[in-house]
Amino acid sequence: MKAVLCPNPYRDRGMKTAQSAERILRGAGIKTVMCLPFQVEGGSVELPRHLKFGNTQEELKSADLLICFGGDGTILHAAKDANARGIPILGVNLGSVGFMAELEQGELSHLSRLAEGKYAVETRMMLDVRVRRDGRTVFSDIALNDAALTKGAAARMVDLEIYGDRTLMSSFSADGVVISTPTGSTAYSMSAGGPIVEPTAENIIVTPICPHALSARSFVLGGERLVAARMGRMARKTAYLSVDGGRAFRLSGGDTVELKRSAAKTRLIRLTGRTFYEILNHKLGGA
Repeated sequence: MKAVLCPNPYRDRGMKTAQSAERILRGAGIKTVMCLPFQVEGGSVELPRHLKFGNTQEELKSADLLICFGGDGTILHAAKDANARGIPILGVNLGSVGFMAELEQGELSHLSRLAEGKYAVETRMMLDVRVRRDGRTVFSDIALNDAALTKGAAARMVDLEIYGDRTLMSSFSADGVVISTPTGSTAYSMSAGGPIVEPTAENIIVTPICPHALSARSFVLGGERLVAARMGRMARKTAYLSVDGGRAFRLSGGDTVELKRSAAKTRLIRLTGRTFYEILNHKLGGA
C-alpha cells in the first residue's frame, strides 16, 4: 500500500504532524511519499530542508490513498487530482472546523489501521459548474462543496433568477446565492441560513445570501435537477463566481451559471466510526 501525504505548510508548520504520521504509516508497512498540495510562494513559509517532495499528480498514479493535513480547504484543493484517479482521501484536521477531515491532530495512531484494511470509504456527490454567456461556455469547474455567486465590493445587490430544469423557481435581489452539495451544506450555505443536509445524500441546495424579499428561501432539490442562476443586466455592478472557495471568476450581466450533479465523486476514508451527528455536535457546539 502506498500513501501520498499532502501537508499544508501554512497549517502544519515545519511539517511536524505529517512527519509524525509518516513514522506511524511506515511502521505499519505502508509506503509513503510527501507532496505539497499547492506551490509555495518563495519565502512565505520555511520548508524543512531534509524533506524531499514529489510531484502530486505523478505520485498519485501509483497511490492507494491520499492523506491531507490542514483544513477543509486543503482537502478541497487536493480532491480534484485524487478524484481524477478514483483515489480515496483521508483528512487530518489542522484547521478551525474541518467537517471533511476524519482525524484530529491527536488521533494519528488510528492511521496504523489502514494497513489492516480497517476502514470504510464514503462517497460524496459533486457538481459540474459552468458559466454560459451568449450561447457559449466561458468557465467550467467542479465543486465538492459549493459554487457561490456574490456581488462585488460595491453595496449594490444583484438581481437573480433561479431555475430548476429550466422552470423559474424564484427571482430576487440579494448579495448573491450559494448552490451547494450536501457536503457543502455545513459551509457557506449554512452561514447564509441554509439547511444542514446529510453529506451522503444526493441533493442540490440553493440558498440566497441576504435576499431583499420575504419569499426568497432555501430550496433542497433532487440530485437529478439542472439548476441555473441567471444574472440580471448589471449597470455599474459587478458579480463573481467562486467554486469551492477558489479564485473568483468575474461575471457579466446576462450570464447564466448552470450546475448539475457530476459523474465524478469524492471518496473519503472513514476510520473512527463517528457519525455525522456526532461530528456536527462536536464542531458546532451542539448547534
